[in-house]
Amino acid sequence: MNFAIRFHSTGGPEVLRWEEVPVAAPQPGEVLIRHGAVGLNFIDVYHRRGLYPLPLPAVPGLEGAGVVEEVGEGVEEVQPGQRVAYAGGPPGAYTQRRVIPAHRLVPLPDFVDDLTAAAVMVKGLTAWFLLRRTYPVKPGDTIVFHAAAGGVGLLACQWAASLGATVIGTVGSEAKVELARRHGCQHVLVLGRDDVPRRVKELTQGRGVPVVYDSVGRATWEDSLECLAPLGLMVSFGNASGPVPAFSPLVLAEKGSLFLTRPTLMTYTAQRADLLAGAHELFAALEAGHVRLHLHRTYPLRDAAAAHRDLEERRTVGSSVLLP
Repeated sequence: MNFAIRFHSTGGPEVLRWEEVPVAAPQPGEVLIRHGAVGLNFIDVYHRRGLYPLPLPAVPGLEGAGVVEEVGEGVEEVQPGQRVAYAGGPPGAYTQRRVIPAHRLVPLPDFVDDLTAAAVMVKGLTAWFLLRRTYPVKPGDTIVFHAAAGGVGLLACQWAASLGATVIGTVGSEAKVELARRHGCQHVLVLGRDDVPRRVKELTQGRGVPVVYDSVGRATWEDSLECLAPLGLMVSFGNASGPVPAFSPLVLAEKGSLFLTRPTLMTYTAQRADLLAGAHELFAALEAGHVRLHLHRTYPLRDAAAAHRDLEERRTVGSSVLLP
């Protein structure tokens, strides 16, 4: 038997059900894996709510780690018994066992266990493409990173600091300030307490910053634009507070010929060579100690609804993992 979390209609955490879901044999190019751990990410909430629609009924989840049990015809990327992980889809990770395309799997080094892999693959590879590809952070840069105490934020702020950047992080409460400081932020601002654009301008002698990384969305959109220097890059990669409202492109011109991008992990890892390159850099950063995992807690997979409630109500910091 194989059990999974599935939802038949979109809505709140209550739509998540623990059900028996059969698993098919792997077809050519596919692999059957047994999960040791499954990652919890805010995009799972977006899928459950219907913001990013999935065909129903759906098994959510874009991240997991485990052991290859069986491979389909023509698979050369991995072999039975090998430890692997994946990030970014296709959806279907909230299950004990699943079939997945072989080209999405990354072999795990011995020093990365299943729990760590499931906690860092999506968030760590997101940090990688944000800092290394979307805007390549350089020594001497000053950057703004919203949600600095979140899963991506804690990894990205450490990584950016190791690259020589000065990191201005924002958090949602006083309780998260010290955590953000311990994970790479030289300056920490509290949303709702601090005037973020004014403080950023003070910290940069009036210049503003070349890049703002924003996964909060609606609540921080205006302030993020105000933090940017002329020709700065606004990186909008999430909607934790809701989608950014419609706006005129003229706003970007008025605020200094700004650039705007909405990047996704799937685009940056669509080619297997890029996926493996990102994973290699992530694992190297972990091994060198440039990035340290902050594991908030684990949940039994069958309690995914409770995990979603905690995530939506901002009761989590860092990474959380579901155990099948």
